[in-house]
Amino acid sequence: MILADVLSGLVETDTDLLLAINGWRAEWADYFMYAFSGKWIWVPLYAAILYVIVRNLHWKVAIGCVVAIALTIVFADQVGATVIRPVVCRLRPANLENPVSEFVQIVNGYRGGRYGFPSCHAANTFGLAFFLFYLFRNRALNWFIMLWAVVTCYSRSYLGVHYPGDLLAGAFVGFVGASLCYWLFSRLCKYRRKESYEHIYVPIWVGGITISGILAYALIRAML
Repeated sequence: MILADVLSGLVETDTDLLLAINGWRAEWADYFMYAFSGKWIWVPLYAAILYVIVRNLHWKVAIGCVVAIALTIVFADQVGATVIRPVVCRLRPANLENPVSEFVQIVNGYRGGRYGFPSCHAANTFGLAFFLFYLFRNRALNWFIMLWAVVTCYSRSYLGVHYPGDLLAGAFVGFVGASLCYWLFSRLCKYRRKESYEHIYVPIWVGGITISGILAYALIRAML
């Protein structure tokens, strides 16, 4: 009985937080969050990260690192989508089968898939963020990549396709995947961190330019 009350309270709080985030609206933010949540928009950032890896690591270690990052993403994505979601079966807030959907505002008709616990966006972005945290331990890059992951998660609740609880669970899955894959990579490839890395700020610059472009696009669209 106590456990049921606790779970009921958590679900209610989760819903209240979702509606609070989703309820704050601005036309420019609709465009910004929708674009920020996209996958292909971040290809330049991924390319910049790959550049830093190739530039600083021995080619064999670099290959191992790229494979480990790929495994982190696969782990995070598949554990969330294939293992957990079919068991938990928690409907997305915007899903029309969910009673909450009548209170949820959507953007461009986007409602996502059927189930949303855990969030694969959160799992993938935090999986990458934690792996890079372990890999470089550069303060500036850590702050940027973690902030990027947090804003990505916020955009998912803003769009009404994930509860905050979905995002926290996804972030934890990403953390586990990154920790496991980095541990395997560091031992199999005998990776040791260096004091400094060349061009470590390239991903920050590329990511910053991308975000600036998204913001400019959102503001222009809102004014038209």
